[in-house]
Amino acid sequence: MFCAKCGSIMLPKKEGNKKILACSCGYKSGDVEQAKIKETVENKSQPVEVISKGELETLPKLKVECPKCSHDTAYYWLVQTRAGDEPETKFLRCEKCEHTWRDYN
Repeated sequence: MFCAKCGSIMLPKKEGNKKILACSCGYKSGDVEQAKIKETVENKSQPVEVISKGELETLPKLKVECPKCSHDTAYYWLVQTRAGDEPETKFLRCEKCEHTWRDYN
């Protein structure tokens, strides 16, 4: 609910054993029954980029051991999979067996 005097949002408050809505300007209202607090949270998940075989040749290579076949070279790319203030996720794909894995370092 909003204050009838200044238009600010009114906050629930206890005065003795009675619940009221109070504003920072001093206005008070006993109409607590109509006051509702509602929050809606939307989960916006984004799909992870998948690199096709034809695009691999343009990606940079890295000397790293494949956990599946132990080959020593892999292609890599970076994707922002979490919030913008967190580091990117590095995806690696083995040059030999094409096994794909993530590196969070």
